[in-house]
Amino acid sequence: MAKNRTFTMIKPDAVAEGNSGAILKLIEEAGFRIVAMKMTKLTAERAGQFYAVHKERPFYNDLCVYMSSGHIIAAILEKENGVADFRTLIGATNPAEAAEGTIRNLFAKSIEANAIHGSDSDENAQIEGSFFFADTEKF
Repeated sequence: MAKNRTFTMIKPDAVAEGNSGAILKLIEEAGFRIVAMKMTKLTAERAGQFYAVHKERPFYNDLCVYMSSGHIIAAILEKENGVADFRTLIGATNPAEAAEGTIRNLFAKSIEANAIHGSDSDENAQIEGSFFFADTEKF
């Protein structure tokens, strides 16, 4: 398997509840190396830019409000088969369907407040990582 990078974002609910450290510990214990990381707060406009792919969906406005409601932690991670392995680690979007021991199983409150984002492809990892980290050489 090729070593690659992926993007993640610990969402406002998980940050506000003090779960960031535990989530980051699980990420590192799963063999991911944190290449870049920062805490920030998205404006509704910036959240809308990040989630522009969902602009026509009925949940778009609520998503932008939620993602701008508090601080998030954005990070670029590296590991062999990084994107696929990270998707397994975070679990299903719906925490009720997330496998035991996954991040969403442990920390998500609902489909909407599901604790963490993970890129779904190498291409999206590049786009999403570059959105938060202007120095694309990190990617």
